[in-house]
Amino acid sequence: MSVFSSPAFEDHEAAHAFFDAASGLKCFIAIHSTARGPAAGGCRMWPYESEQAALDDALRLSRAMSYKNAVADIALGGGKAVIIGDSRTAKSAALFEAFGRAVDALGGRYWAAEDVGLSPGDLAHARRSTRYVAGLEGGASASGDPSPVTAEGVSRGVALCVRRALGQGLEGVTVAIQGVGHVGAGLADKLAAQGARLVISDVNPEAAQAVARRTGATIVEGEAIFSAPAQVFAPCALGGAITLASLARLQAKVIAGGANNQLAGPEVGAAVFERGIVYAPDFVINGGGIINIAAEIRAIERGEGYDPAWVETKVGKMIETLDEVLARSLAEGRPTDDIAIEIAKARIDAA
Repeated sequence: MSVFSSPAFEDHEAAHAFFDAASGLKCFIAIHSTARGPAAGGCRMWPYESEQAALDDALRLSRAMSYKNAVADIALGGGKAVIIGDSRTAKSAALFEAFGRAVDALGGRYWAAEDVGLSPGDLAHARRSTRYVAGLEGGASASGDPSPVTAEGVSRGVALCVRRALGQGLEGVTVAIQGVGHVGAGLADKLAAQGARLVISDVNPEAAQAVARRTGATIVEGEAIFSAPAQVFAPCALGGAITLASLARLQAKVIAGGANNQLAGPEVGAAVFERGIVYAPDFVINGGGIINIAAEIRAIERGEGYDPAWVETKVGKMIETLDEVLARSLAEGRPTDDIAIEIAKARIDAA
């Protein structure tokens, strides 16, 4: 397995591998940067096709978390954990207790939270083995599931992008949402409440049907979501959805969603810009969840209660930063993702 030679390893401080034979835990924890504070980011459970794929995903995601946390202006660095396994069949209390021991072994350099495949209940098992877990339910400091705050931030970001690209509100605008898990379903509810029409897809038919019943959304299968007649494309599933091939199929004038690492590569960001599509960089628009997690960590460290007003202020400033990125892209004639990365790196370097 290649680590240092992997393109995804760029500028990382550390990558840790953990194994627990009794529970079956196979886990990577990547720490990209602790310049602004302890690394923080979710734990993803997924049946990766190989250990290399899992490691690369952890590395890419942890780097994105450094950028996300810096752009959100919270005192955290970037880290990410991935557990190799099927979250539908391989979960156990012992597995997550072992994961908690892995997190604890890092001595506070990394705080774990929820990501794809995990729930606050899973994290509660991990908390038995470490204090460095956030996104829990119950207790004065607890922030609970961060996905509703992520969905709220993405909803505001979509509305901002639509105003810039189409000069109107969301009423009557068609949004194609790829993935209606926790964040995508929450986003669908919020957009439908503002009068948007929805086209959705998900690998879980029951999840898609549940959203469709609530919102009146049209369901399409698999990659048909890319060619759906929509003004907005909202990637809310796994990363890498926007490739040169999928971009060629899009009819959208806006790309704005909750997924991490939406662009398959830097060349895709340039192509998105050349097509005149307004793109909300993922690590800017989807920062609501980690802001919520940061509020819990802040409360734990200070011995205080969770402060929703602090979260609201940070989410508001996040959308102001997104507006700045979009404005600079237009004024400077450069892709939005390049500008957002510049802002993030400058804040990390300053720390």
